[in-house]
Amino acid sequence: MEALFCSEIPNNNIRSSINDLCYSSSSSYTWPTIMTSSSTVMNTDNIPRCDWDLSLSAVVSSASTGSDAIGTIEFDPSGEIIATGGIARKIRTYRLSSLLRSRDDHVTASESCICTPAKLSSLRWRPDLSGRVIGSGDYDGVVTEYDVEKQVPVFERDEHGGRRIWSMDYTLHNGSLIGASGSDDGTVQMWDPRNGGSLEGTVRPGGGAAICSVEFDPFGGSSLAVGCADRNAYVYDIRRLVDPLIVLDGHTKTVTYARFMNSHTIVTGSTDGSLKQWDINNGRRVVRTYRGHVNSRNFVGLSVWRHGGLVVSGSENNQVFVYDKRWEEPVWVCELGQTDRFGSDRRFVSSVCLRQVDEDWCTLVAGGSDGVLEIFSGIRS
Repeated sequence: MEALFCSEIPNNNIRSSINDLCYSSSSSYTWPTIMTSSSTVMNTDNIPRCDWDLSLSAVVSSASTGSDAIGTIEFDPSGEIIATGGIARKIRTYRLSSLLRSRDDHVTASESCICTPAKLSSLRWRPDLSGRVIGSGDYDGVVTEYDVEKQVPVFERDEHGGRRIWSMDYTLHNGSLIGASGSDDGTVQMWDPRNGGSLEGTVRPGGGAAICSVEFDPFGGSSLAVGCADRNAYVYDIRRLVDPLIVLDGHTKTVTYARFMNSHTIVTGSTDGSLKQWDINNGRRVVRTYRGHVNSRNFVGLSVWRHGGLVVSGSENNQVFVYDKRWEEPVWVCELGQTDRFGSDRRFVSSVCLRQVDEDWCTLVAGGSDGVLEIFSGIRS
């Protein structure tokens, strides 16, 4: 089974039933013991708790007989269409409402399927085209945009010298559309998708170390967050791509993800097995370090729900970990699946994504290294 291994980064029909799959604790994670005495009044505000009643809503089984690790999951701007990509060289899209209405324990058919020439590591919907075009970054170092309805490529950019692209993103800034891609070649390139992909700027933040993650400020600001294999994350001002505004240097291994919780808060993930929340208005101050999930080798996914204050990570023990941004301990843990069709325990959660459009309903999608997609949803408890 092929997976998305961080160790590759250079430093220069699974279920029997969906009714008994999920639980809010697991023997693989040891929950902290809270000691109290009869004379002590416990402040429950400091006890980690899950404010959302999450449960399994749908399972999408892999239709592939070979490797089908899901490396990336993205909701379109409406929050209705889910796109996935990975090892199988396919972009599959699903309509969320159709999945939630399905009476089958396992869904296999996607809304559409686009075959791609290379394995995919990143997907992003173009924000100016209302979910009609999706961009991809692949193992051949190429950014390609596809018309989802017609299932054909409409744009291609091959400027990373054939070196794998790990991450890409778009932003609309002051009326201009800007794309960014980060690669094994150690560069972050910014380019104009409306002008043939012409280069707008290049930075090499880690002295040649691979770039694992790029994300623009989703609130319209001018910041770009970069996760790098040199163990650091960087924040740049896209109006002046010279030196980083801030270097976030608290991790001890590769920084695989950097996500904006809001314009002044970034959450990073690393193969040192931790997530960190940073206040970038106060230099590089670490607000909180989250631990519980297992991550020492693979890309396991990281997503934040900006409305609900949640941080979600996959794990190499095949579990999904949900953290509330207020507490360092996980507030909800769920294992994916019961039986490994490969006859081994090598499965892990390889991608996660939280739907952003709702404030009162939480939707979490998790993908596994076995190609299975699971959707969890719930209201505030």
